[in-house]
Amino acid sequence: MSTAVVFSAYGDADVLHLVDVPEPTAGPGQVRVRVAAAGVQPFDTMVRSGQVQGFVQVEFPQTTGNELAGVIDQIGEGVTGFAVGDEVIGFTVMDAVAELVRINAGNVVHKPAGMPWAEAGALSVCGQTADIALSELKAAEGDTILVHGAAGGVGTMAVQLARVRGAQVIGTASERNHGYLRELGAVPVIYGPGLVDRVRAVAPQGVDAALDAASHGAIAPSLELVKDRARIGTIGDYAGAREHGIRMLGGTRTAARLARLARLYADGRLRVHVQQTYPFSQAAEAHRAVETGHVRGKIVLVAR
Repeated sequence: MSTAVVFSAYGDADVLHLVDVPEPTAGPGQVRVRVAAAGVQPFDTMVRSGQVQGFVQVEFPQTTGNELAGVIDQIGEGVTGFAVGDEVIGFTVMDAVAELVRINAGNVVHKPAGMPWAEAGALSVCGQTADIALSELKAAEGDTILVHGAAGGVGTMAVQLARVRGAQVIGTASERNHGYLRELGAVPVIYGPGLVDRVRAVAPQGVDAALDAASHGAIAPSLELVKDRARIGTIGDYAGAREHGIRMLGGTRTAARLARLARLYADGRLRVHVQQTYPFSQAAEAHRAVETGHVRGKIVLVAR
């Protein structure tokens, strides 16, 4: 037997439990990973609470988590490029928080040497989401990009990846996170009433694109600041996107994209900030932390 975090009904974080499950076996084209760390996203809490019923398929008892890092301990038929004992980072759909995870070999990449497990477990979802979003917004050298929710998981990645592309970045955050954003290379501004004027004061040349990684209250000010509404997008404000005719940003995660992010990390051009780790047995506490909406970087579940 193995263990996994599951929920058997929609509800608050207390529906999460660590239970015994049958040990998975790697099939053709798959590897089995002994998980060391798995990031927690707002999306995970939305699925667990039932907020996205009808959009996400759930089968109780449902596992959780969409990104992981660990050690391959079993190789399926036809898999090349990996060996038992390899340290890897991977992405999956709602089954990452488990002792053993069976995953397609095409969804894992080698972990950079020396990368801490917690950081590795937090790279894939936010890193790929931010990279996809910036690509869809056509962020390029010389642009000024406004990132709402810049101190969160996706925001932290978006700030850095926009800087890698040669863009200037303005990031919204609470004042306590302004020093953090400066370290990442962004010009910080406080969110809330008066945001438009504050952004114009630090960017008199204007704003070329806006990424809403806060998922609430960011679309309206973006429309005042960005001329081309095709260069405004959100990763989570479904209602606001419909109301204002702004597109939801998203795309397909790939191993090639994840490998590129891992190389940026190895080269010292991308950092992963983990605010706190929790053992799998405290998954409920980890979800509650994410649901506060005030996480700097990521919350990560770790095997202990």
